[in-house]
Amino acid sequence: MKRARHVLMGALAALCVLYLFWFQHKPAALVIFALPVALLLLGVALKRRTAGFWSALFALLWFSHGVMVAWTRAPERGMAWIELLLAVVVVFSASLPGMQSRFAKRPD
Repeated sequence: MKRARHVLMGALAALCVLYLFWFQHKPAALVIFALPVALLLLGVALKRRTAGFWSALFALLWFSHGVMVAWTRAPERGMAWIELLLAVVVVFSASLPGMQSRFAKRPD
């Protein structure tokens, strides 16, 4: 479970850097995209109980945004694919501890 948290933190940090690079000349977009990622990263780093849940929930929005941009804006397609990949990593790494405990063998 500790490894999943580290993967989640790495994916959130990479996503934050991606947004800082992608929207560097658009302050409103930085607030909308990078600030929530940074706050979620802080929550995961501080071991807040619900930070993983909220990260996975927001990742669904980031995934949708990445799909939309990848299909509609050719110059930004590379960034959108990176966003898609990182969103999938966030969903799986945030969900892994819960899935492990759900499907763990229980002593009889």
